[in-house]
Amino acid sequence: QVQLVESGGGLVQPGGSLRLSCEASGSIFALNVIDVMGWYRQAPGKQREMVATVTRGGSTNYGDSVKGRFTVSRDNANNKVYLQMNSLRPEDTAVYYCNANIRATNFWGQGTQVTVSS
Repeated sequence: QVQLVESGGGLVQPGGSLRLSCEASGSIFALNVIDVMGWYRQAPGKQREMVATVTRGGSTNYGDSVKGRFTVSRDNANNKVYLQMNSLRPEDTAVYYCNANIRATNFWGQGTQVTVSS
C-alpha cells in the first residue's frame, strides 16, 4: 500500500504561480515499484482529468490545457512529485489530486484545492 499526501494549494490571482508537492509513503517494496506518478484535477460539475504525469525514468505527459504553463517533476530518491503551475487561469480552479500507479493499480491523495481568482 502507498499513501499520498499533497501540499501547496491555495488562492492565487490570475497570472500567478503555485507549486504543488506530493510525498508517497508506505512499504519499501511498494515505493520501489511505483511507475507513473502525476497530477489530476476535478472542478465542480466536471469529470476528473489528467493534468500531468511523469514516469520513473522521467518521461512526461501533459493535458492539452496546461501545456507550456505547468511543469511536472519527480524526486525518486525521496518519493516525491511536484507540479509547478505558472500563468494560472480561473479555469485552472479545481481540487488537484496526486496519483501513483503501481502495476495498474491507482493510489490517490486526499486532494488540495487550487483557486484562481482576483
